[in-house]
Amino acid sequence: MTLMASARIALRALAANPLRSALTALGVIIGVAAVVTTISIGTGARASVQTQIAVLGTNLLTVIPGRVSSAGGISQGAGTAQTLTLEDAHSISESLGEVEAVTAELSRPAQVVAGPYNDATTVSGVTPTFPQVRNWQPVEGEFFGEQEMRSRARVALVGKSVKDTLFPDAEPVGQRIRINRVTFTVIGVMESKGSSAFSDRDDVVFIPLSAAQKRLFGVDFVRAIYVKVRDQGRMEQAMGRVQALLTARHQISEGGEPDFFIRNQADVAQAFQGVTRTITTLLAGIAAVSLIVGGIGIMNIMLVSVTERTREIGIRKAVGATRHTILIQFLVEAVTLSVAGGVIGILLAIGASRLISTLAGWPTIITPWAILMAFGFSAGVGIFFGLYPAQRAASLDPIVALRYE
Repeated sequence: MTLMASARIALRALAANPLRSALTALGVIIGVAAVVTTISIGTGARASVQTQIAVLGTNLLTVIPGRVSSAGGISQGAGTAQTLTLEDAHSISESLGEVEAVTAELSRPAQVVAGPYNDATTVSGVTPTFPQVRNWQPVEGEFFGEQEMRSRARVALVGKSVKDTLFPDAEPVGQRIRINRVTFTVIGVMESKGSSAFSDRDDVVFIPLSAAQKRLFGVDFVRAIYVKVRDQGRMEQAMGRVQALLTARHQISEGGEPDFFIRNQADVAQAFQGVTRTITTLLAGIAAVSLIVGGIGIMNIMLVSVTERTREIGIRKAVGATRHTILIQFLVEAVTLSVAGGVIGILLAIGASRLISTLAGWPTIITPWAILMAFGFSAGVGIFFGLYPAQRAASLDPIVALRYE
């Protein structure tokens, strides 16, 4: 008997009990759908991180203030101190040859009003080198320069989300907005950087750092200093020199704890990739347990099928069916159940991934290798768990099988 004939017999046997066949394949369906969906979420998260890191640039150092400790000695976390100044940024830019450009930033939430519209957004005071350092350019108008910085000019550039909220029916350039009751003139619109499930990078207004410090917030410190290094191969050297320079400027004694932290963007990217990869592997492993459970279900049902069809097996052997023919028939039934469950599970995973992207805003990517892996794994489950029932059917004695009631 050919393989095609065995397959036709197997399909007829499965079609004779459609509900039982569907329930048997359910474990594989759930397992494959869970594995593929989990992998798609993890792959999408890694791609999103890579995109964001590429936008910022991997040759970027971020300097943030140190911790603030309460009277009880409880630390409030990195970035809570007020130890960095614009002069620190100027010193890094002027003293280190490895550095291409430096910008300082002070960001705080604020209420922005334009005519009848208002938006609770983030106002970010930056220096004129911000577009060069952060790779973030205006698409309308121009970024402000040193003259606006020195004069504390009341000029602003808005992100795409702010533009859509405050100026839904008008061009923003040349319009006036009020930030915490201080009037600014919009001179440009920044390019869109997109949003994720956790934040909207376009929901921001940029103004000169000097104006943010003196006209809005009344402070003389900065929240962060961004250092763009000329060559990625000199990142460690530049990081060490920035550390030494700021340590000397802040008069930190040898062995003392620095009042600032330096983060290497490449290290951050690598850490994020490692975390998302580990989480994806862990969740996929947990989801794969469903496949094993589904495989056990297939084996149980196939054993029941062998028992129910013992007399049929005896008749087929009596008329000339070989042990190999019986083995192939029952093995094809198990693999068909498993593969059909795998195909349905893949289709459910594609739908679930798209639904997650639409409703939750999480990036998901279903790669061909994930589909092939799930398909191959489901077929492997069918072969592994279907082999024992198939061997049991093939080893039945025809005389004993014919006498079975």
